[in-house]
Amino acid sequence: MLRSMYSGISGMKNSQTKLDVIGNNIANVNTFGYKKGRTTFSDLVSQQLAGATGPGDNRGGVNPRQVGLGSQLSSIDTIHTQGSLQNTGRELDLGISGDGFFVVAERDQDGQGEGAESFTRAGNFYLDANGNIVNSDGLYLLDTDGAPINIPDDSQSFSIGSDGTVNIIDADGELADNPVQIGLAKFANPDGLEKIGDNLYRETANSGEPNDGGNPVVPGTNGTGGLVAGTLEMSNVDLSEEFTEMIVAQRGFQANTRIITTSDEILQELVNLKR
Repeated sequence: MLRSMYSGISGMKNSQTKLDVIGNNIANVNTFGYKKGRTTFSDLVSQQLAGATGPGDNRGGVNPRQVGLGSQLSSIDTIHTQGSLQNTGRELDLGISGDGFFVVAERDQDGQGEGAESFTRAGNFYLDANGNIVNSDGLYLLDTDGAPINIPDDSQSFSIGSDGTVNIIDADGELADNPVQIGLAKFANPDGLEKIGDNLYRETANSGEPNDGGNPVVPGTNGTGGLVAGTLEMSNVDLSEEFTEMIVAQRGFQANTRIITTSDEILQELVNLKR
């Protein structure tokens, strides 16, 4: 069979993968804290028809002659650029202006335990029946000590500062002592985090440990951004860019189908040589 046919097949498969990533980006255009994906490609192996030769006494050198055998998927990247902050006015909606992730985890009834931590940029949090701050799936939001954050039932009000400090006005109208602070995690390589659904990421071998293996840090320190209460970070998907990339992927798919149909016509002519 012709090499061009197999090259066309590899190009079609890559275009399909690119369309899959674009479709997922568009589906999450309104997902809080979503970070878009991007596909990159690289060439496949090349068949050596003739090697290179160096220049001699009476003749110059000759370059190698190679035929490429198609393309392959190089990477699917997560682009961690800042999304715009949408004002909501809700006190438990928190946006991160800069780097870092909220840390959420499962804990027992007393707020203790060492459950696996997950990380998110989606800052839509809520209070449960016990006054703990949780995300939409009931995972506890952790403070700088790695513990759940609790708002007492008899509190009059509370507010959250840009450094993550949870200021609570108690039943007597006084500012509660020893306020806790919401913690953030920062990774040496956030692109290495693994998406696990529900707006969550988890640590991998290539992301590094959060904060060099320590507890969550105060927002605005150790390279993390500050918190903006009453806002939510929107998806960083740009629809105009995604639709442009969709057209590029579609045309690339069509071009590769032309390679296959042209190769098929040539093979048909070869078969018809014997009548």
